Amino acid sequence: MYNQNSMPESRDDPSRWTLQGHQAAPHNNSFSSSSSSTMTLPQNIFTNPAIQPSTVINLSNSTDVVIGPMTQYQGPVSIYYMDASMQTAAGEFPGINSSNTSRSSSSNRQDNGSSGRAKSRRLTRNSLLLGVLVLLVLITAIVVLYVELHRSRGEPVSKEIYFGNSYEDGTFPNLGNGHLVIERNQWGASDNTQKLQVPLPHPAPYVLITHIGVQSQPCFNIYKCSIKMRTIQDSAIAEKNLPDIQSNFYVSDEGNIYVGRGWDWANTYANHTLAITFMGDYGRFTPTTKQLEGVQFLLAHAVANRKLEVDYKLVAQNQTKSTKSPGIYVYREIKKWPHFHPCNMEEAGKCGSELGMTAASWNGHQ
Repeated sequence: MYNQNSMPESRDDPSRWTLQGHQAAPHNNSFSSSSSSTMTLPQNIFTNPAIQPSTVINLSNSTDVVIGPMTQYQGPVSIYYMDASMQTAAGEFPGINSSNTSRSSSSNRQDNGSSGRAKSRRLTRNSLLLGVLVLLVLITAIVVLYVELHRSRGEPVSKEIYFGNSYEDGTFPNLGNGHLVIERNQWGASDNTQKLQVPLPHPAPYVLITHIGVQSQPCFNIYKCSIKMRTIQDSAIAEKNLPDIQSNFYVSDEGNIYVGRGWDWANTYANHTLAITFMGDYGRFTPTTKQLEGVQFLLAHAVANRKLEVDYKLVAQNQTKSTKSPGIYVYREIKKWPHFHPCNMEEAGKCGSELGMTAASWNGHQ
């Protein structure tokens, strides 16, 4: 349909040119669709689909434009036509792209926000764990520092002589400075022994030092020394026909004291002596510092508890009889001790002569 227009007609009006470039015939202000009309539409994209459309149609400075049937534009018009292939190539469809871009941006912002929150939580958790770790380290350092500052320094090691349960779990009595006293039942002494008949007088006037000899190896731990003690006892009873093990006490290489006949019964050598035996052959081996110290601790304990006289005399077995006991290396050491008595040497008297003891008194077999 056309609306009436009072604009003057002109043969040269470019708007009268068809899409194929030919000038159209003049028309009336009214249009009829009857078949008697003399107006014939040219062959174009609307009447003949076989005709391919132009890529771009530019119209300017036109006042009466018809594009397709029943369509009219008035006034200055600029129309750009683009087919689908050109739109796709040019990246058109801005509404769709804009919507997708908006949704993508929103999704990215949400993802970034979630990632940022997760990272923030991880940082907070890691910071908390690090803080707890630092706090524990500080507490440990403070405790260690406190203990170190309150620990006594520069004090001499106590060498108190006593029999007491001060060794770890209280299994063995302790002479002091780590010298243990292993009782008979602890090293496995036999109970099938004869009853001892001769008591040891208290306080005893003499100390007799011997060794096992016979190429005996020194023992270094409680297990091995306990086996050695039981072997010595079995040999004394079975081979030498003695009622029990020979000496009152035995001292191992590590400085521990093993109870033989103990404080109350005379040893097999002499009735008026406290016999102490070094466990080994010290004509071949050198006594250890701990072993020598263990003997001295035992003697100090005996004096303190009235088991020995304060001015007791210490002698080696080779001073009382023809023997190599206690071995040259032990003998060299005990000669330096303050209570050593040089009896039967040079101008000194006989050992035990002041007690009426004779040479036979040092060869007891009890």
